[in-house]
Amino acid sequence: MMDPEATSVYLDYSYATSQIPDNEENPFHVPYTSILLPIFYTVVFLTGVLGNLVLMGALHFKQGSRRLIDIFIINLAVSDFIFLVTLPLWVDKEASLGLWRTGSFLCKGSSYMISVNMHCSVFLLTCMSADRYLAIMCPAISRKLRRRDCAYGVCASIWFISCLLGLPTLLSRELTLSTDNKPYCAEERASSVKLTWALVALIFTFFAPLLSIVTCYCCITRKLCAHYHGSGKHNKKLRKSIKIIFIVVTAFVCSWLPYNTFKLLTIISGLQKDFYVSSAVLQVGMEVSGPLAFTNSCVNPFIYYIFDSYIHRAIVHYLCPCLKNYNFGSSTETSDSHLTKALSNFIHTEDFARRRKRSVSL
Repeated sequence: MMDPEATSVYLDYSYATSQIPDNEENPFHVPYTSILLPIFYTVVFLTGVLGNLVLMGALHFKQGSRRLIDIFIINLAVSDFIFLVTLPLWVDKEASLGLWRTGSFLCKGSSYMISVNMHCSVFLLTCMSADRYLAIMCPAISRKLRRRDCAYGVCASIWFISCLLGLPTLLSRELTLSTDNKPYCAEERASSVKLTWALVALIFTFFAPLLSIVTCYCCITRKLCAHYHGSGKHNKKLRKSIKIIFIVVTAFVCSWLPYNTFKLLTIISGLQKDFYVSSAVLQVGMEVSGPLAFTNSCVNPFIYYIFDSYIHRAIVHYLCPCLKNYNFGSSTETSDSHLTKALSNFIHTEDFARRRKRSVSL
């Protein structure tokens, strides 16, 4: 979930040294953005709001026991939904060639909401990867740690921390007037201290969580592959689980990494005057990668619907109550429970073989 206004927050270092855009047309500006971006944002708004509403409703009103990971998925959907409802403001901004026509309160408030939910999404995805890691890799430990009250506490802590991390945006964002009296929603002049804080915050709120997410899923995939070789069987559900892991990680990396990489380079260029990357490259990179980044809030419900059979059944039953008693597929097990059981058996088999080999050698 990324700020659609990201192209003006850290667009290049000129935005760190001046409060409002220049009146002259930017020679490095990507053409047709005032036409293409409003259309793109509108499509993301409609599909994302509908998808996340359906996902929240399906998981909230689902009868029977709810998976622990669904608590994180519901909070992620709420975070994405809150972000998406601010998109009409940015559609108007792009359609009016960057002018902010909805007042100072919405300028500060919407920017704060976007910042809060941007951090919240990253932390929730990190917790979801840690939850899957514990459920699959450490079944014994997961029985002690993976409790509903603990999950609710973690989610509440994530929202609280995200609200604190969004305060700098709330304080620095303001509605300013250009020399020809045109309103713009822009950042205040950024000092070296603010840029240093932005650099540290970016590392700990994106790159560190990204590293942990990739590490968790790589360990899970390695264990699944070891299970293949150890059992000598090609289980369709395990192959599908690897596919789900690959799709989730790929979508996350493709959506977030380009934007945050350009954002990192832009902040560094603000701290190092002789930085070798030109402002034109950074600006075009931010304009292209910014819209790509926040599409993650739109595609998440569709990823879960297509690749998670549990959520697929929940959504179908929610939209079509008449199919409530119809079972999609021969198995009612969720991917997590199936993986936990399969890998638990594999671990026990490995331990038994290791002990047997040790006893024979003795």
